[in-house]
Amino acid sequence: MWGDRILMCRRAIEPRYGLWTLPAGFMENGETVAQAAARETVEEAQAKVVDLELYGLFNIPHVNQVYIMFRGDLESPNFAAGMESLEVRLVEENEIPWNELAFPVIHRTLDLFIKDRKRGRFGNHMFDIEPLKKPK
Repeated sequence: MWGDRILMCRRAIEPRYGLWTLPAGFMENGETVAQAAARETVEEAQAKVVDLELYGLFNIPHVNQVYIMFRGDLESPNFAAGMESLEVRLVEENEIPWNELAFPVIHRTLDLFIKDRKRGRFGNHMFDIEPLKKPK
């Protein structure tokens, strides 16, 4: 976050090339989940985050993954596309590209975040994410 805006990245890699996401990725050996979140933000958005707080744990059993999402603030409004991003932007709530989000977990995270922000308090969330249904 920077003020009331959310940092988002447009993917430069598969899967879901060209679609929007939050900075995220896989952990490396020897790092904590918070360190991984901060590192991925640097790698994807060339941005440093501070005050990371656990926000959600999302089980995604159909792809054998667990996402651990954090809330945090940008240290400064300096950011740029990293190697895995085509573009990086700070967006206001009404600018979120809902129809161009890369993954269901990102949609769910942003939806929960907006609802929590409107309530004036952020909780910790845990959900299972189901696979996308293919149109018939």
